[in-house]
Amino acid sequence: MAIRDDFEIVASQVRVALQRFALALLVIAAFGAMLIGKADTVLVENARVLALDLASPALEAIARPVAVANRAIADLKEFASLREENARLREQNARLLAWQTAARRLENENDRLRDLSQFREGPEASFITARIVGDSVSAYVRGALLNVGTRGGVAHGQAVVTGEGLAGRIAEVGDNSARVLFVTDVNSRLPVLIERTRERAILAGDNSAMLRLTLLQSVAGVQPGDRIVTSGHGGSFPVGIPVGEVVATGENNVRVRPFTDFSRLEFVRVVDYGTTGQVSANPANPSSANPGTPPAPSTAAAPAAPASAAPAAPPSAPRGGR
Repeated sequence: MAIRDDFEIVASQVRVALQRFALALLVIAAFGAMLIGKADTVLVENARVLALDLASPALEAIARPVAVANRAIADLKEFASLREENARLREQNARLLAWQTAARRLENENDRLRDLSQFREGPEASFITARIVGDSVSAYVRGALLNVGTRGGVAHGQAVVTGEGLAGRIAEVGDNSARVLFVTDVNSRLPVLIERTRERAILAGDNSAMLRLTLLQSVAGVQPGDRIVTSGHGGSFPVGIPVGEVVATGENNVRVRPFTDFSRLEFVRVVDYGTTGQVSANPANPSSANPGTPPAPSTAAAPAAPASAAPAAPPSAPRGGR
């Protein structure tokens, strides 16, 4: 008992001494570690590597179940998203099947009506791809210069289209170059119709990013989102070429955003639809115009009255570049 009591007394004294001098001992140990590290870097490096070797199995054992749990959580989240995507794709597939059925029915009906009316297709369209090599943009002109001309088969009045829709028409043509007059140019007048209502109008440019519809019979029936396509009148272009979309309507004012992004044009297609008529395309010379007055717009054939107009033939698909 006496030995045990003596041990407890000594232990309590040592504990009190350690608590009293703990901060000093830690500071001395830190300085000692620094001195050893400076004096013998190889010894410190070997000690660090040994500590890492001893700790890495334990760290790996701890990290493995954590990684498994993270993968399981990620799989559950992916499974939930796959279920949602599967449901969405099923719904979309059902809608597409309904559209496919309607399209086949309309195709058959169209074929029968063509046979009954002895409908004849128009001439096949051909096209040539051209690169825009220069801009012809000023206060009164919106156009571009192409690297093809009459030697490549380009002719005055031909349509210039992109993957989105109609961009303009050939206004001037030389042997190896041609100038495009964009639909946004103030001289551009294009017979069009509203695809939803089949109402005819004239689409005019005003040198801004938007177009405006003129000579509309009624603005009330036009809605934002209506697609504007060529009407085929005037003999300039065939019917059905997409041009733009209605974005704003007001009293006697309908604004249309063109489908073509003119700020990013690099390549265009010059399409020959085989039409004999063409929009007059000799815009006023901007250099001779009064700076305060834009040049007078060129005229185009006005749309015929709906009651007496015969349906125009749809454009044939281009058969390939020349």
